[in-house]
Amino acid sequence: MPTASALVPLWNRAAEWQRRLAMIDEARAFVHLSTFYIEHDAYGTEILAALRRAQRRGVAVSLLVDAFGQRLGGVLMTASQRAALTGELDDLRAAGGTVTVYAPAYQVQRLLGGGQHVKIQVSEAGEAIVGSSNLTKTSFEAWNEYAVAVRGPIVATLLESLRAFGGTVRPAHLATLADVARADSAPADLALDYWYCNPNLTQGWAGPFGWRGDNAVTTRMIAMLDGARTSARITSFYFKPVAPLLDAVLRAARRGVLVEVFHSHRDALPATDLAWIAAAASYPRLLDAGVRIHEHRHGEHSKIVLIDDTWAAFGSYNFEDAAHDRLGELMLESRDPRAVAPLQAIFDELRRDPENVLVTRESFRELPPRVAARVARYGRFKWWM
Repeated sequence: MPTASALVPLWNRAAEWQRRLAMIDEARAFVHLSTFYIEHDAYGTEILAALRRAQRRGVAVSLLVDAFGQRLGGVLMTASQRAALTGELDDLRAAGGTVTVYAPAYQVQRLLGGGQHVKIQVSEAGEAIVGSSNLTKTSFEAWNEYAVAVRGPIVATLLESLRAFGGTVRPAHLATLADVARADSAPADLALDYWYCNPNLTQGWAGPFGWRGDNAVTTRMIAMLDGARTSARITSFYFKPVAPLLDAVLRAARRGVLVEVFHSHRDALPATDLAWIAAAASYPRLLDAGVRIHEHRHGEHSKIVLIDDTWAAFGSYNFEDAAHDRLGELMLESRDPRAVAPLQAIFDELRRDPENVLVTRESFRELPPRVAARVARYGRFKWWM
């Protein structure tokens, strides 16, 4: 099991952003950064400018972006913004940086939104930032997100895994990180299990259609929920898990485990309410089982699982079908109090947050008729949403 010598929770949006920029500005040898998408806003342009500065002073910069994610994020941008973003990425390439746009091998996979959804940032200083945030204003000024900054042997493990998601990783960079970890005076005694999977790599020409392969992240999340005895607390963008994972949530609630789900309100994604509809389609089953559902008006985009207040996982995996059979995802898991205690505090904060709206049977029955009709009409197509 990989270990860390330090773990810093990054729930505060400004703290994560400043740490990301500082890592790039202080880099002297290399920076690797992966994301689902970049938006051409104040945040996207600032981080791309930092990467270009780093490349021009001799730092080897590698940026991995998802093709589907960037196309999806492009809906939020104007044509001129998309063109400007393309120009800035071309400028980074012209400066010598490596910019990889990942797309899976088969056309069906690409058409159905296959790709990579991991968010890892690493430099030669021996620190990695890993979590849920995209490089957008929404992630840093609107939605809740969660990331961690880690040091120690886990950093090389995280970087090496980028190969599974389409990234380019030089052996020399891995060797540097191993040397930094060995030289660290702090003991690497914080155990972190690392779960990751890119289902696109095990599918054939039909992509996710009929795919019955194992997703290690889904399997281990199910095991976490089946191991819960008193409580299971979950955050996700929109809570619409693949069927076996939903069944594990229902099993836990029915055997008396307090299950709390924190996800996004239907108004949190102005472009469309389809993701919320896909989640709301399962509300009756969840509520009947006793699951407590909270909807955050501004958006809950963190991905956290906390079991019995002693066992936690966090990373990029949303509770949705796409995370299981279309997108490469990762989670870090730990029972160490240094990883668990910050999450206990986060869930305490979420319960107190006035922007979190508790869903009840009564409130669900009182949805506006137009909204209820959309749930009834389109909820059956959850897999597509």
